[in-house]
This record gives sequence, structure tokens and C-alpha cells, in this order.
Amino acid sequence: MNRTWQRSAITLTLMVCLGTVAAGTLPASATAPGAPTTAGVTTASTPALDPVVTALDRSAYPLRTVEPRGGGADLRPFARMIGDARVVGVGEATHSSHDFFALKHRLFRHLVEKKGFRTFALEAPWSSGLRLNDYVLYGKGNARQILREEFQGSFLWWNNSDYLALVEWMRAYNRQHPKDPVRFMGNDLGWAGPELYDKVTDYVARAHPGLRDRFTELYDGLRPTVSAGEYLDAYMTRPLAERRAMAARTAEALDLLREQSPGRDRAAYDWAVQHATAVDQVARVYSFDIFDDETELAEAMRYRDQVMADNTAWWQERTGTKVLLSAHNAHVGYETSEPDRYPRMQGAYLRDRLGTAYVSVGFTFARGSFNATGPDGQVQRFTLGPLGAGANESTLDRVRYEDYVVDLRTVREPARTWLTRVRPTRSIGTVYPDREYDIALARNHDILIHLHDIDAARMLDR
Repeated sequence: MNRTWQRSAITLTLMVCLGTVAAGTLPASATAPGAPTTAGVTTASTPALDPVVTALDRSAYPLRTVEPRGGGADLRPFARMIGDARVVGVGEATHSSHDFFALKHRLFRHLVEKKGFRTFALEAPWSSGLRLNDYVLYGKGNARQILREEFQGSFLWWNNSDYLALVEWMRAYNRQHPKDPVRFMGNDLGWAGPELYDKVTDYVARAHPGLRDRFTELYDGLRPTVSAGEYLDAYMTRPLAERRAMAARTAEALDLLREQSPGRDRAAYDWAVQHATAVDQVARVYSFDIFDDETELAEAMRYRDQVMADNTAWWQERTGTKVLLSAHNAHVGYETSEPDRYPRMQGAYLRDRLGTAYVSVGFTFARGSFNATGPDGQVQRFTLGPLGAGANESTLDRVRYEDYVVDLRTVREPARTWLTRVRPTRSIGTVYPDREYDIALARNHDILIHLHDIDAARMLDR
């Protein structure tokens, strides 16, 4: 493995998505890419756990389909479970499976129609979200082109047919409801596109023309002039001292803007400050010594999850919209399964800030396929069979419904206690093979959706 790919892999995996950057053998439950799975549907019965399964049976509500056009009667229990939440974090147990993406689309449509939700937030850069928001609100640009241009390198997983369908549905909805539109946001850092710099400098030129030259100087050489993938690859080859000097410039620009009077247009000022904040967030996260210092790597991860929470909360407060937040299970949950590498997760920050107005929804699955980066650095399709006894999924898959949703807060004993104890659980990021993680489901999420079988997402432009 050469150092260039190693750095790209670390950036891809740790600065954007979860997973382990290491070559290894496939777990026993996995098959080689493209090979058919021969594993059975369920694991053998474990009598000692039968009361747990019975209690889960009584609390589970079946899901008829994951597909967005599947109607909504079976989603009514889910809508009741989230109550009056203003932000609902919906996770995923892999970063590239059709079923997770499609069901999020379906959930969002139902919450838009029945619960007044109006924002879909994705674990994607702030600037990418702005471009997609311009498309769903005003039809600006081409959805397929925006996905292709924005979701490169670390974010290539989001360039898939399911998110294209979601974005196109949002645009169609807004054509029919121009006075009450849905919106798209990206709450992550990762990359700051040229449009983001332009939004800041255009505002400064209009509202504070005396500062225009200083902002031009501070942002000199930072505004991207190449593709997202190219820009990030080049950025991460810069020496640490240079990356820190770049972060110092974006911080100075942000501080300078914050010192200015909002003037008559407070909204324009607040948005400009938030855009400058997003520019600074990207530079700051890459100013950590993530390649050579484990302590700084952990601090970078803490910073990233806090930023995602802050951006989501800012958007929700600023727009007044209810938000479905899409991210990995680990990021929407409350506890970390890797405290040395991920000290605190987005879900914990959101719960601190919003209280019960934030609800976390996790996913598990028994078997199926997903896309991930293999040991050779290439994107591959992996297929997994069921886990053995002792894993969370092996018990969850014995509930009478293949696909179901359950409110973890109201499950009766003995399942309630069972759900609070850590057990091996799949938490697959962008790199595979990977191990299972010790996770207590009820300590991480408020609601759980279990799927019996999943298929890999159809990635575009590959």
C-alpha cells in the first residue's frame, strides 16, 4: 500500500465515514465480492433468549417495504414514536446499501406529508448541500451533474441512484408546493466548494466593501479551481505547517466578519457568517495532525461530530424546519464504540442541545450486500450472511417480522435489559473487511429498524 493511497484512505475513512483502514481477511460471515451467499435465513434457536424475542415480538411493528412509493399506513407507528421531535437522526449500518437509502427516502416523504418535516440533512459537506438545495428549491443546475461533481473521493458513496431519486422527488414536490418547500442541507465539513467562498466574498463586497481586499487576500489560493476529489487529494499532501497556516487565514476571515455590524439585513449577515464558519471548519479539521498523532486524530473526530451537530442545530433554528438527518448509525447515536478514536458522537451533542426534541433511529440487518473500499483500495461489493449466536442481529432476526420498527424506550422486560447490554454488532463504514463492534442498542438509539436482507446501492458514474 503506497503512502499516497494510505493518506487518501485515512482521509476517506476517518474524516468522512466510519471504518478501519487496514487490509485483512474477510469475516466468517462474508463472501468474496460478487460471490453468492449460501448462509441460512436465521440462526438456531437459543432457548435462553426466547423471552427476549417474545418481548420484542410484542413491541415490533412490521414494515411492508423499503421502497419510497410503498404508501404509508405501516409507517404510522414510526411517526407516533418520534413524537414532536424537531430533528430525527436516521442511521445506516453500512454506507452503501440500497435498502437504507430507499427507506430513508420513504420515511422522509411520510414525515413531510404527515408530520410537517421540511429538511433532509445528509452527512455531506455544507457547500454540497447548498448546491442541492438550490436545485430542489429553484431547479438550478442538473441533479445528476451536481451529485457527480460534489460526491467524489471521500463522498462518492452518496452519488447513487437512491439519492438521485430523493432529490428529484424533492424538486417535484417543490414545483407543487412553491410556498411551502422542502429543503436539502449538508451538515458535514470535508470540503468547501468554490460557491461557498463566493457567497462570503460577495456578501463582504456588498455590505462591507472596505474589507473586500482583505478577504481576497485571506482566501487567496484556498478557493477550489479543480474538482472536489482533486482538490482534497492535493490539500492533504500539503505539509502540516502549511495546512495550519491556511486554517489561521480562514479563522481570521471568520473573526473579521463576526466583528462587523449586521446592518439592516440581519438574515444576510447571519448566513454569510455561517458560510464563513463552514469554510473555517474545513480548514480547521485538516489542521489536526491526523496522520502521525493519535491524540490529534481523536480530537479531529470529536471536532467533526460536534461540527455536524452544530450545523444541523443552526439550520433547524434558522429555517424553523423539522429535519430528518441521515448519517451512519454511529454518528446519530449517543455512545461511541471506539472511544480512543471517536471520543463523542454527533447524536450526543444533539441530545445535549435539543433534549428530547432529538430522536435517534438506528438500523440493523441480518444479511445482504453493500459497497465498500477493499484492501486493494478499490470499491467492491461485499455480501454477508447472518452472524452467529451472541450478536445483536442474530436475536433481532428471530422476531416474527422480517422487517420491522421498534421503540427501544418502551420495550418490556426482559428485552429492555437485554437491549442495554453491549453485544457484537455490525457497524460497517467505507472500508471493509472490518470487525463487529460492542454496542448496546438501547443506549445508542431511541428507535430501531431491523431489516432481514439488504442489497448494495447502485452507485452512479462508476
